[in-house]
Amino acid sequence: MKYISTRGLSPALSFSEILLGGLAPDGGLYLPEHYPQFSDADLSAMRAMNYADLAFAILSRLIDDIPAADLKAIIDKTYRADVYAYARPGQNAADITPTLKLEEQLYLLCLSNGPTLAFKDMAMQLLGNLFEYVLAKTGKTTNILGATSGDTGSAAEYAMRGKKGVSVFMLSPHKKMSRFQAAQMFSLKDENIHNIAVNGVFDDCQDMVKAVSNDAQFKAQYKIGAVNSINWGRIVAQVVYYFKGYFAVTTSNAEKVSFSVPSGNFGNVCAGHIARMMGLPIDQLVVATNENDVLDEFFKTGVYRPRGSANTYQTSSPSMDISKASNFERFIFDLVGRDSAKVRELWASVDQGGAFDIHALMAKVAEYGFVSGSSNHQQRMQTIRDTHKKYAVSIDTHTADGLKVALERRAPKVPMLVLETALPAKFEDAMVEALGAVPERPSALIGIEALPQRFDVMDFDVAAIKQYIVNKVS
Repeated sequence: MKYISTRGLSPALSFSEILLGGLAPDGGLYLPEHYPQFSDADLSAMRAMNYADLAFAILSRLIDDIPAADLKAIIDKTYRADVYAYARPGQNAADITPTLKLEEQLYLLCLSNGPTLAFKDMAMQLLGNLFEYVLAKTGKTTNILGATSGDTGSAAEYAMRGKKGVSVFMLSPHKKMSRFQAAQMFSLKDENIHNIAVNGVFDDCQDMVKAVSNDAQFKAQYKIGAVNSINWGRIVAQVVYYFKGYFAVTTSNAEKVSFSVPSGNFGNVCAGHIARMMGLPIDQLVVATNENDVLDEFFKTGVYRPRGSANTYQTSSPSMDISKASNFERFIFDLVGRDSAKVRELWASVDQGGAFDIHALMAKVAEYGFVSGSSNHQQRMQTIRDTHKKYAVSIDTHTADGLKVALERRAPKVPMLVLETALPAKFEDAMVEALGAVPERPSALIGIEALPQRFDVMDFDVAAIKQYIVNKVS
């Protein structure tokens, strides 16, 4: 399997060749030359598999340059009950992504049982083990440069801490994460972890990462890699739990299922799109946004109009406080028939701070099953209260956005799975406001906010972050 850039100006490469780099040299994102197809017989064979075996069945069709035995060992090392140990009471941690039935045809797909209590662990733990394997095989090192709005950073750092040959430089918006999220990252003492708090919003952090990654000479000299969802390894790992969720709530491959996905950077729902393209019977992919509703606007009008950092709202679902969805380009590439020249034309406008309008393609968007909706602070608070009262289940603010939109958009007689993106403990202030009580947290994470923190503060300055990396590497 070879991987190509959405912008069409980079050579096709193998999985291991694209794993460490993130963006393609032409500024595009990697996708497989074609999507492998799973037949009805394949789905039937996969239905009874445990999570690790299912992951191998899917990933082995997309990763053919790592020996099968080695890939299976990496996957088995990743998806273990002791790694995803924070299952809700009554759930089996060995399921890795257990489902929680709220009512008939309505479920949570619980993705937040990993070490940082966020769905990002599902892919990041695998990515850390893949990085370590590839670096050991090649004798190379890498310097990971990433941006986070809250969850990616801690998931990446917990996955990469202590890994041989890997240093992590993680940018986050200064004082715009929850206290728990900041403490998870900034309290780490591992020498290979470097946290930089940027005076700005997430989009500023992401733009700095892209600017560094687009400097081919610097990227090569200082071996800059990526773990944000622009990294194909992140996306492909997330495809697996769509299959797992589908099998959990159906008994026949003739049934369809819908998924509601809290969305900021579009990586999580992009994985659902890819699962559908590979043959998973998905009815709807519901894109749920917060007040930063750029994606909701697109799926309703065909206009993609990033608002810029000055017009990005700070909300109570902060991991979705994103205006420019970095994975959206992957979906648009498929939407325009994999026309790289068209993608380059559209993103030339976006990269210059503009917008694009492709409303003529909205019928094809509907064929892909996409619908959308948004939520605001009052609505998510009410959704949290209603969910706790009706089902005796606590959900975090982002999952509440997903559930609120799911209830509006679900079709009759089609199971709807809402992707849980984090446990409530990560957003204590909002949960206290909604329910009047501090959410429970795992005993190992009690008092994490009081631990000493280590981070550096920086303005939006691409040259400064380059110099910072040089100084630390040197």
